[in-house]
Amino acid sequence: MAAIDPLLIDMPEAIVTERLWLRCPRAGDGIVINEAVVQTLPDLKQWMPWAQTAPTLEESELHGRRAAARYALREDLQLLIFERLPDGGQGRLLGATGLHRMDWSVPRFEIGYWRRSGEGGRGVITEAVRALSRFAFETLHAQRVEVRMSSDNARSRAVAERCGFTLEGVLRRDSLDVNGQPRDTAVYARVRDVEEPEPA
Repeated sequence: MAAIDPLLIDMPEAIVTERLWLRCPRAGDGIVINEAVVQTLPDLKQWMPWAQTAPTLEESELHGRRAAARYALREDLQLLIFERLPDGGQGRLLGATGLHRMDWSVPRFEIGYWRRSGEGGRGVITEAVRALSRFAFETLHAQRVEVRMSSDNARSRAVAERCGFTLEGVLRRDSLDVNGQPRDTAVYARVRDVEEPEPA
C-alpha cells in the first residue's frame, strides 16, 4: 500500500484525555513554556542536551512558534501537556511530549517527554504517553512506536514499562550524554500485532 503524504492527514490541534490536554504549541505560549522549563531546569539538565542553560522568554516563544510550524508540516509533532480543568478547559502547563524522528513510509514514531518539577507521582506522563501511543496506532496507522532514553534514566524507563512498551535492547555507547561522554541507550517499543492489537 502506497504511503499517504503526511500533509494530507488531518491532524487535530489537541488530544484530550481524562485529566490532560495535549496541544500543539501556538503563538503566545512562550511565557508558559519558559516558566515551566526554567522551573524544571535542575531536573532536566542531567538528561536533556537542550536544557543546559535557562532560555530567555524570546527563545521560548521562538521555540513554540517553530514547533507549531513543524507540526503543520508534519516534520515533528510536539505537544504541550496542560492540566484539564473540571470545566474541561486548559489549566497549568505540566510538561511536553510528542512524536519525533518519524518515518511516515512505515509509519514509525518515537515518543519523547518531560514533566514539570513538582508534578511527580500523579501519572501525568504515563497518561500522556498512553494517549499519544493510542493516537499513533489508531489515527496515524503506526506499525511501531518507540521510546529511547539513557539506560541510567530509571524514571523514564519506568514510564515506558508502565505503558506496555517492551525493552528490545540496550545500544551500548551509541550516543553522547549531556557532558559529551558516551552513553548507553535503552530502546523500548510497541509494535502492531504484538503489544498493540490489530484494530477490529
